[in-house]
Amino acid sequence: MVGFVLAITLAFVHAPNAGAEQLRPETIAAFNAYVQQREKQMSNEVNGGSFLWVDARPTSEREEYYGLLKKGEVITEHLPPANSQPTIPGGLIHHWIGTVFIPGTTLANTLTFLQDYDDQYKLYAPDVQRSKLLQRNGNDFKVFLRLKKTKVITAILDTNYDVKYVPISADRAVSYSYSTRIAEVENAGKPNESEKPVGDDSGFMWRLNSYWRFLQRDGGVYVQLEAISLTRDIPAALGWLVKPFVTSIPRGSIEFTLSRTRQALVHGKHPQD
Repeated sequence: MVGFVLAITLAFVHAPNAGAEQLRPETIAAFNAYVQQREKQMSNEVNGGSFLWVDARPTSEREEYYGLLKKGEVITEHLPPANSQPTIPGGLIHHWIGTVFIPGTTLANTLTFLQDYDDQYKLYAPDVQRSKLLQRNGNDFKVFLRLKKTKVITAILDTNYDVKYVPISADRAVSYSYSTRIAEVENAGKPNESEKPVGDDSGFMWRLNSYWRFLQRDGGVYVQLEAISLTRDIPAALGWLVKPFVTSIPRGSIEFTLSRTRQALVHGKHPQD
C-alpha cells in the first residue's frame, strides 16, 4: 500500500510563466484505457503466468536478478521498455515496477505491517506526512495520506485511496490500490492553508494506481510493486528542467518504498515502534 503512496511523479515544476493545467476528459480516458490493457496482462500473470516479473526474464538475467535480491538490493524496471512514456493527450503516464526480497519474514507479517495505515507516516517520512485509516471492511481499505515531495520545489498533496488485498494461496497474495482524490495543497501547515481545485492545479499528480504482489519463498517474502501514475505533460520550454523528474523520481520512489519496507521487517520494526 505504501508503495502506491510513494510512487509519486513530479512531471512539472513551478516556474515563471507556468500556470495551472486542467485535467481533461480525453486525458482521463487515455489513462484508463492504458490501465485496462495492463490489468488484463496482470490477470494472466497472476492466474498461471509469471507471478513475479523477474521470473519472465531470460534465464541468465533471471539468475542475476535473484542474486541481487538475495543481497538485499531493490531491482527496478521502466515499463514499457525503451525508457519512454506512453503518449496520451494532455498528460504523461509513468509506469515502473520494482522487486525486493525480505528474508526471515512471512506473508502474514508482511501484510499486517503494510495494513497499519495509521502509523505509516512514522516509517515512510518525509514522503508521507500524515496517514490515516478511514474505513476497513475485511480486506478492503479506505486510506488518507498527505504526501510531500521536494526536488527544487516542494509539493504537498492530500490523497485518498481505495485499497483491496486478495489472498491467492497460502504463500501468495496481491493488492490493488487506486487514488480516488488527489488535491494539491497550498501553504501547508499555515493558517491560510488551502487546496487547489481537484484536476485544475499544477498537475504534479492526477492519478496513481499501485499493484503489489507477495510471494513467500526461499525463507522470506518477495515483494513486487508496480505503479502507474498520471501527470500533466511537460511544457516544451521547461523540458530541460522537468525531464530529470520524469526519469528519476518514479524509480526513486519505488526503491525508497521497497527498501524501507525491507529494512523495517528485517529488523522486526513496525511504524509504531
